[in-house]
Formats: sequence, C-alpha cells, structure tokens
Amino acid sequence: MIDRYNRDINYLRVSVTDRCNLRCTYCMPKEGLSRIGHDDILKYEEILQIIKIAAGEGITKVRITGGEPLVRRGVTEFIASLRTIPELTDISLTTNGILLETYAERLFEAGIRRINISLDSLNADKYAKITRGGDIQAVLQGIRKVRETGFSPVKINIVAIKGFNDDEILDFARLTLDHPYQIRFIELMALGEAGIENNGRYLANSAIREQISTLGTLQAVNGRGSKDGGPAQIYRLAGGAGEIGFISPVSRHFCHSCNRLRLTADGHLRACLLSDDEVDLKGPLRRGGDNKEIGELIQKAIARKPRQHQESCNEGHIKKCMKEMPAIGG
Repeated sequence: MIDRYNRDINYLRVSVTDRCNLRCTYCMPKEGLSRIGHDDILKYEEILQIIKIAAGEGITKVRITGGEPLVRRGVTEFIASLRTIPELTDISLTTNGILLETYAERLFEAGIRRINISLDSLNADKYAKITRGGDIQAVLQGIRKVRETGFSPVKINIVAIKGFNDDEILDFARLTLDHPYQIRFIELMALGEAGIENNGRYLANSAIREQISTLGTLQAVNGRGSKDGGPAQIYRLAGGAGEIGFISPVSRHFCHSCNRLRLTADGHLRACLLSDDEVDLKGPLRRGGDNKEIGELIQKAIARKPRQHQESCNEGHIKKCMKEMPAIGG
C-alpha cells in the first residue's frame, strides 16, 4: 500500500478499548472521558475481520493498544487469533504495565514478543500524581515479570514533561547501563483538552540528549529506529546493556517515513495521529459490507493521509486533534 507520497503503509495500530485504569494528566482531561458505549465499540470478531482485510491489502505489522488493552476481557485470546493471519510478521502490545505481572505469561503464550510499557516517573509519589492514583510498584513488578518471561525487546516509554520529570532524565538513562531495556523519550504532543492543559510543558529531545551525553558517549545503533520505518532514533551509552531512543514528533517530524494507520475502538480508521480526519469502517461493516468494500475504504484512508502534520515547537502547541489519546489508540 504505497500512498501518494511514496510511503509504504504496512503498520496498523489497533485500539481494542478506550477505557483505562489510569488517568494520566497529559492523556485525558481531569474530568475523564465519555466512554464509548458497549454497542459502539468494535467486537473482537469485527476487529479480526478488519485486520484480515488490511493484511490482504498490505499490512504486515499490528500493535494492540487502548486505552489500556489489558482491561478488556478476552484480549489474550483475541491476540492469539491474530496468529492465524499469515501476512502478519509482527504483533506487539503497548500497555501502562499495571496489569502486566498478571498477564505476562498469557501474552507470551498468545504470541506477543515485543512490548512497550509507559512509565513517566521512577518516583512513586510523582507517578501517582501524573497517573491520578497509579501504583508504580505494580508497573515495576510487571517489568520484572516480562523480562523473566522472555519478552524482547522491552521498551519503556517516557513522555518528557518540563517541570515534572525533566529532573529524572539521567535516572532513566542510567537504567540502560545495567539493564537491556530500550528507554524511549517521547516529546509531549497537544492532543485534545489534555494537550491544552499542558501547554508550556513541552521539552525538546535535543535538550534531553544533551543531558544524557553527560553520562558518556551516545553511540548510534545501526539498522534500528527510523531506518526500519519506526519513529525512534536509537543510541547506546558506551558500554551500556540497553538502548536509548528519542521520538521527536514535534521538533523533528518523521512524517516522511510514517508507515502507519490507526483503528480506533469505535471502528474508525485514522491515517494521521494529529488529524481528526477519519474513515468509518464500522458502519459499512455492520451494514453487511463485503471485504472488497472494506478494503476500498482502507485504501481511501491511505489516499487521504497528509504529507505531514502541523505540530511545531516553533509555532507552539496548536490544537489540531480534538480527540483525546485513549479514544484514538496510543
């Protein structure tokens, strides 16, 4: 699936729920979200059908997201069903880690090998504050469990927030000296009302990289990150066991190599995270649309994929996306 800007669209992020057991301050407004009704969320059978059609069109990678995907009943059985799709070469998961200790072995048995875990502070009080009540010990136990179970790589995502966790940058980076984690710093993006509430807290990855360089030489890791279509620039501290990634959607657009689509929990296909332009798949699917019609709608979404988004650290945070992140799929 080559789009009009010659990008090979082969990656689908699938939100199986908009619900989450945390309420992170940069992810959703303090009053929470209006949850998608039970009848409006895609059934697993519908998600599976869409993924099969998308795989027939050219999708080879699928990442399961939410909200928090592990809060939806039956998620491990659903993930196992994806292994019946021969075109898929990579199935992965993003989670906040709260339920990971419980689900790690079942996820491994279901076929997941690569996992991303969100963790924005190593301080228990700060973590509870940013998540509005989360227990950091549950996440740390989950990280230990996935290592013991055999997941690789284990990626830990940190959204960098000025005045909140910018004093923990070096603590996170030091983890890679002794542990085989990939610690990934992600620039704060303006999404929905939560993004507006965090205006002025943006921190560029160039400043983070400058801090980390005080620990030692950052060596580029060849053949990883943006070179394989992913957004991260990957480095290793000299002698370190793990890696450090920088994902810079604001200061350094990687739109020219973006290879992804997003399927929302309510059945809409988004070609750009920071645009509210969507193509409805659920309506046609429930009206009896066949595989050919759904495939054409997927191609329609790709045809509408913009050259790049308009978020810029020079222009300030511009509200281009009105939906909150849990409703989109991280």
